[in-house]
Amino acid sequence: MAPRLKLQSLLETVTEHVYFQPPANIQMQYPCIIYSRDGSLAEHANNELYRSAKQYQVTVVDRDPDTELADQVEALRYVSFERSFAADDLNHYVFTLFF
Repeated sequence: MAPRLKLQSLLETVTEHVYFQPPANIQMQYPCIIYSRDGSLAEHANNELYRSAKQYQVTVVDRDPDTELADQVEALRYVSFERSFAADDLNHYVFTLFF
């Protein structure tokens, strides 16, 4: 299985509504997780690539300001909380995840 599809499966253990780079015309169901590729991390040693990981921006979107989904995402490995904000009566919790 491709690494992004493994990440999709992992995020689907948190909630069934998971969207990868959703187009603007899609009707999303809440609560949901939206994620997209945001970069990569490459470490070199001895003039060779030693370790690499893809970086994703993961956003939990929920009407509930006290959603447990944000806590579940934050508990995943290699995740850091970046910020939160409210827009259109929805609460957004943004994380950086290396996978």
